[in-house]
Amino acid sequence: MSESINCKDMRRLLLLLFASLLSFPLFAQDSIHVTWTAAISDVSGKAVKIKYKGLISQGWHLYAGINENEGLNGIQIQYNNPSLHPGPIELSTQLVKIKDPVFDNKFIEVAKDSLVFFQTIICDDLPPVMQIQINFDASDDENFVQEEKRISLVLTKNNEFKVLNRVVIDSIDILHPLSDCTTSGAVNDQKGSKGLMYLFWLGFLGGLVALLTPCVFPMIPLTVSFFTQKSGSRQKGIRNALIYGFFIFLIYVILSLPFHFLDSIAPEVLNNISTNVFLNIFFFIIFVVFAFSFFGFYEIALPASLTSKTDSRADTGKILGIFFMALTLALVSFSCTGPILGSLLAGSLTSDGGAMQLTAGMAGFGLALALPFALFALFPNWLHAMPKSGGWLNTVKVVLGFIELGLALKFLSNADMVKHWGLLKREIFIGIWVVISLLVTLYLFGVIKFKHDSPIKKLSITRIIFGIIFALSTIYLIPGVTNTKWANLTLISGFPPPLYYSIYQQESECVLGLNCTHSYEEGLALAKKLHKPILLDFTGYACVNCRRMEENVWSTPKVFELLKKNFIVVSLYVDDKKNLPLMEQFTYITKDGTEKFIRTIGDKWSTFETENFSNNSQPWYAIIDNNERVLTKPVGYTDSETEYLDWLQCGWDTFNKNK
Repeated sequence: MSESINCKDMRRLLLLLFASLLSFPLFAQDSIHVTWTAAISDVSGKAVKIKYKGLISQGWHLYAGINENEGLNGIQIQYNNPSLHPGPIELSTQLVKIKDPVFDNKFIEVAKDSLVFFQTIICDDLPPVMQIQINFDASDDENFVQEEKRISLVLTKNNEFKVLNRVVIDSIDILHPLSDCTTSGAVNDQKGSKGLMYLFWLGFLGGLVALLTPCVFPMIPLTVSFFTQKSGSRQKGIRNALIYGFFIFLIYVILSLPFHFLDSIAPEVLNNISTNVFLNIFFFIIFVVFAFSFFGFYEIALPASLTSKTDSRADTGKILGIFFMALTLALVSFSCTGPILGSLLAGSLTSDGGAMQLTAGMAGFGLALALPFALFALFPNWLHAMPKSGGWLNTVKVVLGFIELGLALKFLSNADMVKHWGLLKREIFIGIWVVISLLVTLYLFGVIKFKHDSPIKKLSITRIIFGIIFALSTIYLIPGVTNTKWANLTLISGFPPPLYYSIYQQESECVLGLNCTHSYEEGLALAKKLHKPILLDFTGYACVNCRRMEENVWSTPKVFELLKKNFIVVSLYVDDKKNLPLMEQFTYITKDGTEKFIRTIGDKWSTFETENFSNNSQPWYAIIDNNERVLTKPVGYTDSETEYLDWLQCGWDTFNKNK
């Protein structure tokens, strides 16, 4: 910015020009061995005192002192405006003398590990954005490098300086909160255990549904009969059937193992996969394709050569042959299990961003598929009680096809929200679900037919019951398209877009109309002004459990009132794919030394969460005061209003005690 303003007029103009600027440490892309941050430590009249801190990589040292004999100029600071009058650099860190191999083992004063120094600037005409360049020399005993670091300081609307893109907040210490509330631990434990068990049973339910498809159901009596008749004895038959069931379970668990490898490389990678725009659109298309396959318009199957190869190896050896029989079942049944597994995969990744969640779901799915083979081998008489294959299997497929269409919308909604397209608002989403649910109802009552359906002479009791269930579902969904208090459909919370993402005019883009912000620095400034604690809400547009918390827990009267009156809510969306302004894009060196380019809003907040709270799942909640101190242990998802309310109350009480 070429214009400059007088110090006396800064406040008035900055209210208009910089109300939307975010403030955090901009890490230069060309500084490798020293990570720099800057902050304003004092403002007195026209004097601005800046604190600089450099974290030096292990094995390296920085030449902070001037040594004319060796041509070392120390640290040099350049500013972007001639109206700034910098004073001398004041070192706060004690330098050490070392025998430096780079300078023939001469004693040179250097800084190791870290360096802190101050510089006071007198402002005659201070630009709203101050561009700073730090030039310095560093060495690792073998390599001598000259480096530079660029930092941008911006004036906020409160006439204060902040560093753009501050990531690590030194005062945040999650291991030593000001209060260790007993409820926090309970919530955390509950999240871990219930989260995995929920996904396990969800996968188990998906496996039971898969058993009722035409690809799997007819295989049960055939396979069990094969083992009981071909194994030579009943004991061997039971043993082989149990091994067969175990291999089915094992195969589906193995499918989740590559995601553990990805999770160990980068904790945020699974979350990024689940919110990737192109991947979500791809899933949307795939689910639509699967749905029309279930309707009977075409058949989807894996290449015949692949299934024949695995089938041919089913006769090689006893144990190995049984394994290939299990693998053959998994491949042959793919056209029916694939869509269900796809739903499980996407749901697991989105819900928490971790590989263990996916493994839990796949284990449940594999166990449900394996269980009948083991049970019918142990109790072969049960086979006579099994319903015979027939037209009802095609009915199951068609209903699953309609469900696939509904699930496909979730993927399109994820892409729509993270890219802010505004195509699939909440009411449109629910309206399409109303149509789908109505079509299922009409199909089950025989009004709509597909070409592979058997003639309906009389509606079965089961068909009538499910028809009534879908009819009631249609009625339940209808208020969701209205702008009334009944629009919050708690039974399906997490699947449709949030309430504020609406075709109707909303007061703000905040959950439940709370007075919130999506900027950490804006929230901090507001907390200082109003003397309130901050609730950091790490959330995501594609986060199912985040919506469940907001619509089932936050919406309860006591929790809502406490949030509204006593807290500054800062909702940080870790999957927001909107690009940051160019000036705010930067390369960040994480605590473990990984270089990460921060391009989008979601990149910034996911890194902020990981670096400060050692967590990469959502939802994740932390309460801090206006001095950026952690008031109580952060927590994750909990479906208990009482426990979450106790946790909030504890944070509020701790804030009042430590004002």
